Amino acid sequence: MEQLILKSVVNVFQYEELPTPVKLLVDSAKDATANSYSPYSQFSVGAALRLEDGTVIKGANQENAAFPVTMCAERSAIFNAQSNFPKLAITQIAIAARNANGFVNEPISPCGVCRQAILEMEQRYNNDIVIYLYGTKCVYEISSIKHLLPLSFVDASMR
Repeated sequence: MEQLILKSVVNVFQYEELPTPVKLLVDSAKDATANSYSPYSQFSVGAALRLEDGTVIKGANQENAAFPVTMCAERSAIFNAQSNFPKLAITQIAIAARNANGFVNEPISPCGVCRQAILEMEQRYNNDIVIYLYGTKCVYEISSIKHLLPLSFVDASMR
């Protein structure tokens, strides 16, 4: 038997330590939580992504009583970018969430479906997307979705 050891790298920053352009992206994700439609969970998630030309696109979670048709903030932003700027790669994405008590203390991570959508964008444009996960205690920086989805299913998996 052989053992495969998987390693993920997450840099942990205080918000104040972030470079100004990253702070602005995180702030856009925080602002996007106001556009959430979350009457069932009362959990508002916002995402903001930066395209290679510097354009920032926001998304927010949109819930539905038929839960499978709910849209996460990350995919909301990604699909918006792909619909309006299909030739521009996504270089960064920031994600923030708040509940009835305000912004969450610990950063939240994208769900599996959103991880796969981010991976598809990395594959499509052949570039890593830096991910920033905001919490009031700290901000996680992850250099690629591959650190959150190490055994990935990609196009090459089907060949």
